[in-house]
Amino acid sequence: MREALLTKAPDVVTRAIAGETLLVPVKGRLADMRRIYSLDPVGAFVWERLDGVRTLGDVAGMVAEAFDNAPENAGEEVLAFAGELLAAGLVERKG
Repeated sequence: MREALLTKAPDVVTRAIAGETLLVPVKGRLADMRRIYSLDPVGAFVWERLDGVRTLGDVAGMVAEAFDNAPENAGEEVLAFAGELLAAGLVERKG
């Protein structure tokens, strides 16, 4: 899965409020307020980079560098987070 390309789902709105990054699924013109997701700083960093161009491995390398994390730990964390985002329908596989 390290070579997977993920992109944000088109029906998810991102908002930064008071230093916190929130993901809000939107169906039609209505937000699903029961399913708001709050991201920690690493999660927000990963979210910003899920553009359908960078692989999860690329993003993990960026996390390792930006947060002074061991590459193998960053890789495991990014893959686990990506799995959660996929399961929640917040991202989609590209290609």
